[in-house]
Amino acid sequence: MKLSRTTVLTNVLLLLLIDYVSAQLYQKSINWDTRGHQQPYTDAMARSDFGSVTGWNNNRAMTSSGTLRITVEKNALSGAGGLISNTRIPDGSAYELDFDVRFHSQFDWSRGGKVGFGFGIGNGNTGCNLPTDGGGGTLRLMWYQNPSTKRVYLHPYVYHAGMPGPCGSNFGKSYPLSGSIEKGKWYKVHMYVKSNTGNNANGQVQVLINGETVIDQSIRWTTNDSKRLINNLSFHTFRGGKGDEWKSGTDGYIYYDNLYVRQISK
Repeated sequence: MKLSRTTVLTNVLLLLLIDYVSAQLYQKSINWDTRGHQQPYTDAMARSDFGSVTGWNNNRAMTSSGTLRITVEKNALSGAGGLISNTRIPDGSAYELDFDVRFHSQFDWSRGGKVGFGFGIGNGNTGCNLPTDGGGGTLRLMWYQNPSTKRVYLHPYVYHAGMPGPCGSNFGKSYPLSGSIEKGKWYKVHMYVKSNTGNNANGQVQVLINGETVIDQSIRWTTNDSKRLINNLSFHTFRGGKGDEWKSGTDGYIYYDNLYVRQISK
């Protein structure tokens, strides 16, 4: 079938429009292949790679064999012993990211902690500050060692409107479904978030690890439409929780690689 000149022109214009819109959406791809081995990864380097990064700690970040190594220090929790860094990203109603993570072969699990990259929505609530005003949410990842079974796993850690508290929700999800994660093994993490509208539970939260779905469900992130958009890329790596059971008597090392962040829609 021969297409008319008008149809061909229309199709070309549509393709150009799609390319233009795609070019306006945020994308970021970072690896550390060109950085020196066992060299400090400074705030200036992080800003060069990430953009408007805040909360960087030069003493706890190093490049190692083409990866980024973050130190979680002994006898310390939260930002006192790890890294709580954030990067402002363009407001968007849907984003996805991918990254690789590995725990050092001698890593002490202790009780657990926050690990890796994630997203902030609106006010980006964390730290057991529940979003009772419906103005913010976050998606992050934790590692956790169950004190009864000693099973060690990863689970989503989510703040959202209407959450039960007292701190982040994991929806009873974990990876792997049985057994434990392993030291010295790389895990590929994929996250997807979509904003909801109004008071509707028509947002989305999705986490896959090594291709296995950990969580994929609708969610009410916010109830305040002025706070509904995704605006922050978090990079949180630290022990805790609260209490000495979350601490470790040794420094620990967590490695990252192949970060990719993509804005899907404005």
